[in-house]
Amino acid sequence: MLAHLQRLITLTLIAAALGWLVYFRSDSPALAVTGFFVIALGYTGFLALEFLLLHHINKTDPAPQPTWKELLHAWLGETLTAPRVFCWRQPFRQNAVPDRVSPAALVHGRRGVVFVHGFFCNRGLWTPWLKRVQASGRAFVAVNLEPLFGSIDDYAPQIDDAVQRVTDATGLPPLLVCHSMGGLAVRAWLKRMKAEVRVHHVVTIGTPHRGTWLARFGHGHNGRQMRLLSDWQAQLDHEMPADRHRLFTCWYSNCDNIVFPTSTATLPGADNRLIRGAAHVQMAFSPLLMNTTLAMLDSDPA
Repeated sequence: MLAHLQRLITLTLIAAALGWLVYFRSDSPALAVTGFFVIALGYTGFLALEFLLLHHINKTDPAPQPTWKELLHAWLGETLTAPRVFCWRQPFRQNAVPDRVSPAALVHGRRGVVFVHGFFCNRGLWTPWLKRVQASGRAFVAVNLEPLFGSIDDYAPQIDDAVQRVTDATGLPPLLVCHSMGGLAVRAWLKRMKAEVRVHHVVTIGTPHRGTWLARFGHGHNGRQMRLLSDWQAQLDHEMPADRHRLFTCWYSNCDNIVFPTSTATLPGADNRLIRGAAHVQMAFSPLLMNTTLAMLDSDPA
């Protein structure tokens, strides 16, 4: 569903920008070019507004404050990253790298990975990661969480199936790598299935563990669940094992334009790791983050 929707949005924007350019190019070349870039690059203005909001909201947060240079770097990074993800990989290439769980193609005893995307995303987000894991010969599954605006609790069966498939293929509990809302979905799965022993480790990237200020504008079920300090989030840790958060490494950024205040992306008792100057989607492709995370495939369990 999401791939179809983002394909429609992308093609509509391209058609609108080109249509404007062609319609006005004879009478007013300057207007034609200006309108083309306003339509094609209008999203950068919304990104800039998000960074200004996070700068303001973060003033009372205990996490390290971003500098204006870091905010500018993050804005430019997200300006380049967002179209690749939302206008290419997700709408047109979501299945470019298919799941790999066929026993005939794998070495039993080598740990695999389950990838869980975030809000308004699909498995296409993970394409650079999937290519790396594929090249290493390991098993992996990247889920597509649906329905788009349903309850985060309802994603648990999809995650459970993915974990089981990778475990069956390798004989080992998998590493779970989650972006944004995906980290909350995995926590909901852990709570529902009491599945701590089925996990090697959980890595979250820009996950709103304690909600995000921007979610006040989200009116879908999962959007309301991600509001700051929501009742749903409080229940995630209810009656949990005392050491559950030790399973987690939480990457967060002082320039995350979606999850802020910054410290809401951390978990007490987890290995919380700050990346300075990285935006929300851009952070998922940090070479340091990717290399450190994939190295966990050969590490001892948490």
